Amino acid sequence: MSKTSELTFAPEHDQPVRYMERTRSYYLGLGYENPYVWAHYIDVPFTPLRKPLAQSVLGLITTAVPYDPDKGAQGQGASYNAAAKFYQPYQQSLDENIDLRIAHVGIDRKNANMEDSHCWFPLSAAQRAVVAGRVKALSPNFYGLPTNRSQRHTLEIDAPQILEMLKADSVDVAVLIPNCPICHQSQSLLARYLESAGIPTVVMGAAKDIVEYCGVPRFLFSDFPLGNAAARANDLASQDLNFELAMRLLESAPAPRTTVQSPLRWSLDPSWKLDYSNLEKMSSQEIVRLREEAERARITARELRVNSLGA
Repeated sequence: MSKTSELTFAPEHDQPVRYMERTRSYYLGLGYENPYVWAHYIDVPFTPLRKPLAQSVLGLITTAVPYDPDKGAQGQGASYNAAAKFYQPYQQSLDENIDLRIAHVGIDRKNANMEDSHCWFPLSAAQRAVVAGRVKALSPNFYGLPTNRSQRHTLEIDAPQILEMLKADSVDVAVLIPNCPICHQSQSLLARYLESAGIPTVVMGAAKDIVEYCGVPRFLFSDFPLGNAAARANDLASQDLNFELAMRLLESAPAPRTTVQSPLRWSLDPSWKLDYSNLEKMSSQEIVRLREEAERARITARELRVNSLGA
């Protein structure tokens, strides 16, 4: 027996999920014949910190949405809820009662925890960083970026609105936390826009291929299911570790396209990586059902978009 055959390697699928490839195959399998074209840049803007974090105001930008009970199920185990989508950037005071949900986007519903908001919105970790003196202060508001399939709309309409909100709140640095595949693209486009405007950013995400393909200044990658970009569920230590890694990345990134991977593992069993939008694990009946659901969701989302944006 050769020495090579005696080696023990991790399973081949124990690598970052290729979400662009997975979602392309998924929608082709559902009958949509025009694969989505993802944003891709070679040059990436980069703004170094202008002052230490201990003297900086930090803003949090999410693709989650404030809970509205009139828009249907949005809690743990909720199916994809297009009725809860939003198409206008928003801001909300940190002094208000904050209840953010992610049922309106394509997260990993088999593996994601949809109950513990610390998984997708690291507000508590950021507040503890302020108490510890790591960051001077949080901005008075946090900010919501729509999950928009139109890259042009994100860059020309949504990003400028978010930038004005940040300027009004004297934000020095921004942490961007996406959820679904398109969320990761939207937040990456926003990060690029803010860096060009002089605001250093870091993306805390779980879709490595999408963020790096787009091209961002700083990226903290957690190899977790979509919907858990900030931390493991009900795990305070993981919240603080990942947020501190994001802060260090803001301070130490030497150049754009700097990616740091969190050392945390979601599970010792990597088979969860085979679940998301994987038609090979679905029956023909389930594929038909998903096609019907996708059509209903598409119609609902378009009606909301028209009502919100007029187009």
